[in-house]
Amino acid sequence: MATPIKKIMIVGVGGQGTLLASRILGNTVINEGYDVKVSEVHGMSQRGGSVVTYVKYGDKVYSPIIDKGEADIILAFELLEAYRALPFLKKGGKMIVNTQKVDPMPVITGACEYPKDIESKLCAVADTIAIDALALAQKAGNSKAVNVVLMGVLASKSEIPYENWVETLKTTVPPKFLDINLKAFELGYNY
Repeated sequence: MATPIKKIMIVGVGGQGTLLASRILGNTVINEGYDVKVSEVHGMSQRGGSVVTYVKYGDKVYSPIIDKGEADIILAFELLEAYRALPFLKKGGKMIVNTQKVDPMPVITGACEYPKDIESKLCAVADTIAIDALALAQKAGNSKAVNVVLMGVLASKSEIPYENWVETLKTTVPPKFLDINLKAFELGYNY
């Protein structure tokens, strides 16, 4: 029996580690024997702009693109990016959202205000796990480990065993950052 294709969207802003997260996810599912397609869309990512990564895996995947209403899971590194990605979530899909706010340029310049109550709006329309991943990353020893905390939450909702994720971390994360990332992953996994 064919495995249904799983569609995961990873969204955030430049510098948050979304690309490492997509590499961890992609490598983990490849190691599980799945066909994987990944597509990265960089806005003004070097200037804190949007970064979107599509990851699709299953027995045979032909295209990495995820259309509106198709994502099984949206993994969001920032609240406003989660809200922007909401139209891509399929009915019955899940959102995993870091509650951190990163002001976009129009907010920084004073041209706009950061939207209010995004977390409650997301929870009202989607199955949402909201997590202060920044606090857990700091607890692990490095605020930049938010991405790995969120991967831990995602892994806890997957069918892939914990040990397999850890093996991927060991081969994907630079050795000097491995201990902090393993701790961050565990904190997210047990959230």
